[in-house]
Amino acid sequence: METNKENYYSFSEATKILTQEERLETGKQKKQLTIGIPREISYQENRVSLVPDGVGLLVNNGHKVLIETNAGKASNFLDNEYNECGGNIVYNKEEVFQSDIILKVSPPSDEEIDMLKYKQSLISTLHLGIGNVNYLKKLMSKKITAIAFEYIKDKTNTNSVVRSMSEIAGNTSILIAAEYLSNINKGKGLMLGGFSGITPTEVVILGAGTVGEFAARAAMGLGATVKVFDNSIYKLRRLQNSLGTRIITSVIQPRVLLKSLKTADVVIGAMHASQGRTPCIVTEEMVSQMKKGSVIIDVSIDQGGCIETSHVTNHTEPVYVKYGVIHYCVPNITSRVSRTASYALNNFFAPILINIGDEGGIENFIKNDPGFRQGAYLFTGILTNKYIAENYQLPFQDIDLLLAAFH
Repeated sequence: METNKENYYSFSEATKILTQEERLETGKQKKQLTIGIPREISYQENRVSLVPDGVGLLVNNGHKVLIETNAGKASNFLDNEYNECGGNIVYNKEEVFQSDIILKVSPPSDEEIDMLKYKQSLISTLHLGIGNVNYLKKLMSKKITAIAFEYIKDKTNTNSVVRSMSEIAGNTSILIAAEYLSNINKGKGLMLGGFSGITPTEVVILGAGTVGEFAARAAMGLGATVKVFDNSIYKLRRLQNSLGTRIITSVIQPRVLLKSLKTADVVIGAMHASQGRTPCIVTEEMVSQMKKGSVIIDVSIDQGGCIETSHVTNHTEPVYVKYGVIHYCVPNITSRVSRTASYALNNFFAPILINIGDEGGIENFIKNDPGFRQGAYLFTGILTNKYIAENYQLPFQDIDLLLAAFH
């Protein structure tokens, strides 16, 4: 018995000096991507999904980026800037649509869907109010894998793009209000904020989400008196903690709200609905009792607006006056500061595209990244979003089950 142990020990020791078979790590197969950036054709959409620096980063990581000529012009990014960073300027839109991944800000038009290849990948926003089931059916017929980037979540379970755009919209809404209070736009000639010896302007913010928070920060920075209304005590408390100072907050009670509206110089509509239309919390009667020359900025207008007298305007004719109150109701406020917004989009998209390449393609990345998977509403042409399916009475499948069968 002892002899066997000794023999076994001698054999195991001897094998250490023998030539061993090399063990290679079986890593992920990196994929070189071709990314297409078409020029946005949606009305007054001035943003672009990638800036030249982002294109350069992707090219340095081995990917190819096709940019339609003048895609960045509305944000003052010129073709030669993209060229110098390694991007390929393309003069034929159809050539851009031959890429592996199409990256857009707005959803593709019907004509652009016709240009999409079979089994292509699309990353863009998803407007649930498109109102045309044929739009989805055309994408499904081409077996498209489609990602709505506003639903993508990061590791903190936050919708990163929505938060970035909301931060920009909140800040910008106060700057817009300041313009329309001044003489230059036939306002009352007020400076938004406070000044020694003069009563500060009053800003009422409806909603304590991200837009409301950054509108409050901007207004407070200028010295204005800020009042925030929301029906969520949790959001109001979180806002107080985030700002690090005591501000006037209240749940939405019509009598209390009307009292504040009567003395307000600026009202920011920043209510947000997770689905469907925002609740309308300011009635026409309330607006009629506001001060003449006061300003309403309804940031919620892209979800229908939270003020009864609001109706959609555009960047060309952004305001109208009702009951002596200036109304600014332009959806997509971030297009007004498109260069800043484009940088924010770029900072979100560039790392994701690099990760898609490192994972070996978009299907693998959807499978391995739960946050990115939240944005998928079509997987190889199969509808995976329950809300869309119910809205348009279409069949859908659970994406986790599809991924389990995916190889």
